[in-house]
Amino acid sequence: MKNVIEERLRRLREVMRREHLAAFVFPGTDPHGSEYVPSRWEGRKWVSGFDGSAGLAVVTTDAAALWTDSRYFIAAAEQLRGTEFVLMKERVEGTPDPAEWIASRLSGATSTEVGIDGMSSSAATVEALIADLRKAGGITVRTNLDVLEEIWDDRPALPEGAVCEHCMEYAGESRAEKLRRIRAALREVHADGMLMSALDDIAWTLNMRGSDVHCNPVFVSYLLIAHDRATLFVDRRKLSPRIEAALKADGVRTDDYANVARGLKKYPEYNILIDPDETNYTLYKAAAVHNVIRHTSPVPAMKAVKNAAEIEGFRRSMVRDGVALVRFLMWLKPAVERGGQTEMSVSERLRGLRAADPMYRDLSFDTIAGYQEHGAIVHYEADGESDAALRPEGMILIDSGAQYADGTTDITRTVALGPVTNEQRRVYTLVLKGHLQLQNMKFPYGASGTQLDAAARMAMWREGMNYLHGTGHGVGSYLNVHEGPHQIRMEWRPAPLVPGMTVTDEPGLYLQDRFGVRTENMLIVKDYMETEFGRFLEFEPLTLCPIDKTPIIVSMLTDDERAWLDDYHRRVYERLSPHLLPDERQWLENACSPL
Repeated sequence: MKNVIEERLRRLREVMRREHLAAFVFPGTDPHGSEYVPSRWEGRKWVSGFDGSAGLAVVTTDAAALWTDSRYFIAAAEQLRGTEFVLMKERVEGTPDPAEWIASRLSGATSTEVGIDGMSSSAATVEALIADLRKAGGITVRTNLDVLEEIWDDRPALPEGAVCEHCMEYAGESRAEKLRRIRAALREVHADGMLMSALDDIAWTLNMRGSDVHCNPVFVSYLLIAHDRATLFVDRRKLSPRIEAALKADGVRTDDYANVARGLKKYPEYNILIDPDETNYTLYKAAAVHNVIRHTSPVPAMKAVKNAAEIEGFRRSMVRDGVALVRFLMWLKPAVERGGQTEMSVSERLRGLRAADPMYRDLSFDTIAGYQEHGAIVHYEADGESDAALRPEGMILIDSGAQYADGTTDITRTVALGPVTNEQRRVYTLVLKGHLQLQNMKFPYGASGTQLDAAARMAMWREGMNYLHGTGHGVGSYLNVHEGPHQIRMEWRPAPLVPGMTVTDEPGLYLQDRFGVRTENMLIVKDYMETEFGRFLEFEPLTLCPIDKTPIIVSMLTDDERAWLDDYHRRVYERLSPHLLPDERQWLENACSPL
């Protein structure tokens, strides 16, 4: 891989010299601001070799660097090894930000122009880069060059997967009603319309799903909404005549995907709302209206609050997912004891058990199955070289999920495959305490996830331990497994938690080169009580799967924590046992027995 990356950097620098560019920035996203992108836009991965979902690469004429967050420090270090890319650890003291690093490398350079593809970078990202580089010494930014088109010979084409309807039974609200609500929200901020770029927002709004992004049931498109009409910019070969007719009946015409900039120039209204965090810089600059209203899109907050049909879909999908997980866990330890199992083989076994269900559509993300030291790599994914053989000792961390036609799942269990050390038991119990403390919080209406995050960390903070990833994220309804705007994390995220929101609860601890532990359930926010002090909310677990009791140091749990865990296991058994065979029910009864 080292030689491949060297050749790609050589070709990139040839173009940079021809275009008089001192540096080029690869933000690792696509024209829609996606977390997971179609292969055509995996430019950061192509040029650096790093395949994580978060990161930014910068290449100058004589150096290269890659920034990523704590989830990927270990994986990135491995993937960048042998290349000239230097790993920059975000949020670690002493790490320069990209603009600072670029300025230091360009000091004294003859060229002070930096390139970034304006179609694959949000307006907010490019504007921040322009401002930071200007302050750093008059460095300018060029946005009209897609350098990958010149140097990536076999660059993948735009995806061509067909689009399908997401039926009302699972959506719970028609596209006409969603468009009405969006227009009402736009009027509240005095906007006549908006450009929607985020693929999951478009799929949700139109009650349509696709297969253009790995594990995410979305399709490449833009949606331009005016006060009385809307235009979907998409490869129309993806749409059946029936879908086109249904869209037209709801006031949505279609146009070619490549015509979106032209559509913006013909947009008939006085003003338009554009979310600078979601809309790419090129299209933001192409808006030919009297007034661009820079404002957060109203759609993520709408999409995050699930309606009754979506909530019921989550409940049904959790039962099916739980049955598959019980069958997997019942099989796992005996299979490891018999020998011949690896991280990849158990991942495939779990996928197969889920896929046996008629409602299964795909994984919701690539399964993370990390045995022992691999469990300390937060977003580890085994390959042919790293695939570890499993032994009947130590622990395996399995983070997995599925897309079902009526819901999306995301769950992590850390399982003892045999004897574990006292250190592993202590860490496992600290993580469990954090998981239970957050799961059982009661909190006032309007609280944000940042205000709750410390509950998951208090027990481990007392031991001088911590984790740097977020504690919880929203989950889509047969949509993207990561959904906002709400999050539970240390960094300030002001979006309030409101009834109907799904959110994960996934604290973890990772001891490099030794092991990692994470325990994750999906929760739903619901009303708790109303008093003279106001309205209070609570969480209800959606995930139905036993938590391994064998590594728990029971004396470390409070009476409340023990009762909460027993109550959760009682709920798991009651919901899943009617769907299991007699031997499976017996196994589950033992797994869910009180501490």
